[in-house]
This record gives sequence, structure tokens and C-alpha cells, in this order.
Amino acid sequence: METLGKVVGKPYVTREPEASGIEAITLARPEKRNALSLELMEALLGVLEEIGNDRSVRVVILRALGPAFSAGHDLRELLRGDVASYRETFDVCTRLMTAMQSIPQPVIAEVDGVATAAGCQLVASCDLAVASNLARFATPGVKIGLFCTTPMVALTRAIGRKRAMEMLLTGEFIDAETAAAWGLVNRVVEPERLREAVVELARSVANASAFVVGLGKAAFYAQIDLDQPKAYAYAKEVMSMNALAEDAHEGMAAFVERRTPAWKQ
Repeated sequence: METLGKVVGKPYVTREPEASGIEAITLARPEKRNALSLELMEALLGVLEEIGNDRSVRVVILRALGPAFSAGHDLRELLRGDVASYRETFDVCTRLMTAMQSIPQPVIAEVDGVATAAGCQLVASCDLAVASNLARFATPGVKIGLFCTTPMVALTRAIGRKRAMEMLLTGEFIDAETAAAWGLVNRVVEPERLREAVVELARSVANASAFVVGLGKAAFYAQIDLDQPKAYAYAKEVMSMNALAEDAHEGMAAFVERRTPAWKQ
């Protein structure tokens, strides 16, 4: 059993440094399979917003305690709700998933166990994901009368229409290898190598200019749903402004001079 990191005053969520420039967020509600209660989602959203404003953090790792990455929404909360409380829950969930992609730091999911429904949505919303070969993924809401409509948004954008529809309509699990083949996760490793592989990937990202990475991440999500002419029109403007940046000049000079760049940001 993993030990909890330093609790940051948020229920069910811990935050602690993993390595230089790399911050780890841990979902710490293992007894409930890290179900995304309203309280947990608000806590995680708060931590993400704090990190988004912390320029010392260059990469974020999202992991979980226990046998499940996340089993999705807390059904006990939904059972006693009304339309107003449901809207609040799904509004906070939407804000959480949006925050994953709107903070400047890349977020890497470290998945060891099951990720279902909104837990699968959480993985799909991360910028990158690494899974152990024991991980499994599903959007099983159809089996309990609650179609995974909000998870569908992130899932469809990650793996495409036909594959997403298969997961949504059947509610069946896919294994980690299938998740990698479909594009839900980037790579699959043995469980004992998971932490090492995630940190290795995070360090690779953290080596770049934080300014350039943040700029590129924002541009990626801004252009992804545009048609090609609009995407190119947008991208060329971002790249033109990027080329004026101090870190761009430093990086290009370092490449020409065959030395390691000294990033300003």
C-alpha cells in the first residue's frame, strides 16, 4: 500500500513534489475506489488551479491510491439528488476536465487499476497517459441506466467515433493494450515499472522551456477542432509570436552552437 503524501488541506487529494519541476497529485480515497464525489472533484479542481499559477511546476502527474484509478462519479450522491444537484455535479466535473487541459503544465495520468465512467473521462482529459498492463477502462453507464454522456465528450476526442461508441453502447472493459492501440493511453508498462516510466516521461517534457510548452499546449487544444484552413491560420500566428520569444532564440542558438539551451522560463 502506498503512503499518503503531504495533504494540502483538500479532502481526498494530496499534492507533493515528485522531482525537480514535477508535481504529483494523488487521488486518496481508495476505500471508495477514488469515486469522484463533488467534494473530491472540487478539491482536485482547486489543486489544479493552484498548480496552474505556480511557475515552478513544469509537469503534473495524476495518480491514485488503491486498486482503482477512479470508478467515476459517486453513485450514492447521485441516488439522493435532484436536477439542481445533478447540474452542479456535472458542471463541476466539466470544469475539472477543462482545467486539466487549460492549465499551462502538461498533465500525465499514471493508471494502475480500473478507470471507469468519469474516471475514464479523467484519463482521456489528461494530456498524456501511461498505464500498467493491469489497467482496464470502461464507460459502463449504459448498464445502470445512466449513459456516460459527459465522459463521451473526452472519450470521443481521444479515440474517435466508432471506438467510443463501442465503449459507450456496450459498457464493456478494454484492456491496457487496446487502450494504447486506440489512443486512450500513450504507452503500457509492467506494474513495477509504472512509476519509473511516468517520471521518465515527465522529465522528458520538463526539459523543455516551460513557456514554450505552455504556449504549445494551449495552441494544441485551440486548433484541434478547427477546420484545416482556420487551424493553419491560427497556428501560424502562434508560431510567429513564439519565434519572437527569448526562449525560442536561445533554443535555436543552442542548436546551432551544439550546446544545451539555458531556458529563461
